Amino acid sequence: PFPRRQNHHQRHHPSQNEMTFKQNFKLPLTKKTKILLLTATTGTAALTLYTTTTTTDSFTNKITSPIHAVPRSSRAISTIALTIADYKLSLRNLPVNSDSYYQKLSEVHLRSAKRILKLCEENKGFYVKAGQFVASLKQVPQEYSLMLSSLQDQAVPCSFTEIKQVLQSNLGRDLKNIFLSFDEQPVAAASIAQVHHAILKDHQEVAVKVQYPGLESQMKIDITTMSFLSKSVAWLFPDYRFNWLVTEFREVISSELDFIQEARNSEKTGKNFKNNKFVRIPRVFWELTTRQVLTMQFCWGHKVDDVEFMKETRINPIKVAKALVEIFAEMIFVHGFVHGDPHPGNILVSPEGPNGFTLVILDHGIYKQLDEGFRQDYCQLWKAMILQDTHKIQQLGKGLGVGKYAKYLPVIFLGRTMNSKAILGKGMSDEEKSSLKQELNYLKVDDLFSFMESLPPDFLTILRTDGLLRSVIRKLGAPQNVRLLAYVKYAIRGLSPKLSPESDSSMKVTFSRLRTNASYLQLRLFLAGLQLLFWMEKVKQFLCTLYRKLLLKCLPGKHDSCPI
Repeated sequence: PFPRRQNHHQRHHPSQNEMTFKQNFKLPLTKKTKILLLTATTGTAALTLYTTTTTTDSFTNKITSPIHAVPRSSRAISTIALTIADYKLSLRNLPVNSDSYYQKLSEVHLRSAKRILKLCEENKGFYVKAGQFVASLKQVPQEYSLMLSSLQDQAVPCSFTEIKQVLQSNLGRDLKNIFLSFDEQPVAAASIAQVHHAILKDHQEVAVKVQYPGLESQMKIDITTMSFLSKSVAWLFPDYRFNWLVTEFREVISSELDFIQEARNSEKTGKNFKNNKFVRIPRVFWELTTRQVLTMQFCWGHKVDDVEFMKETRINPIKVAKALVEIFAEMIFVHGFVHGDPHPGNILVSPEGPNGFTLVILDHGIYKQLDEGFRQDYCQLWKAMILQDTHKIQQLGKGLGVGKYAKYLPVIFLGRTMNSKAILGKGMSDEEKSSLKQELNYLKVDDLFSFMESLPPDFLTILRTDGLLRSVIRKLGAPQNVRLLAYVKYAIRGLSPKLSPESDSSMKVTFSRLRTNASYLQLRLFLAGLQLLFWMEKVKQFLCTLYRKLLLKCLPGKHDSCPI
């Protein structure tokens, strides 16, 4: 349905009607509407990105999928069309940067978020997963992230009759010959699969994850529909540029649909953390695992953000936050093998283990193997940001491909500017916020897109994982310093040579660990020194203020400067 790309000898010259139509649909790209393209169209873009590999669907599913696709595609097209029209018509003739404009923009955000939420809930599967992805993006307005975040817990389970057919066709045997008992009610349901509790013939408790039937055939049709929508939005909004999102999401979902790959990811993570007493990775039962069925050890626990449960079991939420951050810091900085979806439903707290609790990491479908060069540079970046080494940050920024935008990396990760005088984790002063806001006002929408497109794919994965971790830490009531200190600790460890106790001498391993710990201690002392200087400056300001007040009381009319 789309014309072929034309070469420079056959360039199309738009007619007056075409130009008028596109001008009418071009929104004002102000500071507040820079995120508009990341709201009205990110959802559509995300919905286009699922890809499939070999198909194991039955002939019936191949026939019925196109039939079911008609109402699904119709809902998607009408929803996105209505959303685009709503933004255009609602903001028309309103003075940009006025209070009425911002108020109306927020109202449209909320209405559009509700429409997209309804679309995801009605179309299920593929759309729910896309909605979850959009909710996790930092670029979208709060109205979208809050509304779509409810999709994390609203997946509707499939009937057991259909699930049983998938199980038997994949395992090749009747369930009675494999399981002593099998709970027909799922213990968890997600957008692409659901999990059942079962007991094997040898009395081992297992969790059986089963992919919904017909999902791959259904997604092929959905991709075609959403690709059409995405191209249509791109035609209406010439500034639409989401190639980075397409590539990243396609890789993510293609691996998530393959449960054999998920099982491999789980085992690799288990080996990486075999000496960590805070972590438990469920064991895989390979003889009962296929592309559509994954059988694992059953692990009990509550969501990692369930503070009430922790209070009842006397588990310290701050200690849980610290252990959680250190686990993911080790993934990122040391192993370079990162869990890409650490939302609360995928991490359980179990009141077991030598430390009073254990963190159970679930859902290993989305992982990212970081490029070794990128991992090293990212470790260096965190060390430079903590030390406020501006030259090193700029140098690493060039290597990471962000160039002149490197100065904003401390804002993204630390919440402060590159030359901030505030204590680590305390945020920016009012003066720094005002200066940064003024600087950002000069950025154009092309600058925003150029920055996002310049980021390596590994960086996008880390941004998403870091955003989800921050949210969990906030719910647990832990200060952001917990995250920052854990990151820099493992960044230093990640820069150390990788040694193995099995292959390297014990003396060499011990010396390496001592050197790493010494580097971290040196950095902690540096931070403590900065904190001391900060508080000394605060005390000085307090004494100056007190001196002035006493001077004014004793000698009215005197306004001498503070001699301190």
